[in-house]
Amino acid sequence: MSRDHLTETFSALADPTRRAILTHLASGESTVTELAKPFKMTMPAITKHLKVLERAGLIQRTRDAQRRPCQLQATPLREVADWVEQYRQFWEQRLDRLEDYLRDLQRASVEASPSTKPSTPKGT
Repeated sequence: MSRDHLTETFSALADPTRRAILTHLASGESTVTELAKPFKMTMPAITKHLKVLERAGLIQRTRDAQRRPCQLQATPLREVADWVEQYRQFWEQRLDRLEDYLRDLQRASVEASPSTKPSTPKGT
């Protein structure tokens, strides 16, 4: 059973190590060795993370003689952003309605309260 692209992308992004790798790749191409440097894990563990990212379409690994450079592939991130955008609009609409409700409530409260202005004596 094949998983959809969005599920594959979210699954890959769920791990902080993989997110850190993507952050690093956002500044440009890197080798596997360069990507592994900041992490306290074995090279096979890094390779497993890279395979997950590659399967999700988030990175592309190429071969340049003995080098294995990796590059960020941003298309799946655009799909995530588009999906999340729907919910951002949903929440903005709900917050706008809440703001309108609170403004109406405040206006009604002000109109219902007795005037607290001090009266000034006549003739002054």
